[in-house]
Amino acid sequence: MAKADRLERLDVRRLELEAEYRDLLLEALRVTASGKWGLFDHNGNRATRAAIAPVIAQLAEIGEAIDDMREQLMMDPFELQQQFLAARGPVSAHAVGEPKQAQAWLDRLARDEGGSRQP
Repeated sequence: MAKADRLERLDVRRLELEAEYRDLLLEALRVTASGKWGLFDHNGNRATRAAIAPVIAQLAEIGEAIDDMREQLMMDPFELQQQFLAARGPVSAHAVGEPKQAQAWLDRLARDEGGSRQP
């Protein structure tokens, strides 16, 4: 019974961290959508990278903790973090800018959240 209780507490904590990660990412996406570059690291500018580094570090720390918990619970890695990591980095010259990309993410996450609330 103790193991089941421990796993249940771990799962509750995982859900809390996933909500915290999502909230932090949403805030960073809103800032980026308003015109501040760096979240997706498309241009590789050192000053921009340094300015966003604390947010990226916090997201990485929370994401790693979530993935550790998910591994213990025999779950797949945290999909939102995997998608975000895949979206970062250099892009072609024809790719949309970070503000437009951030808005697209916000729109998608809002749709996903709205769909998950319905029965």
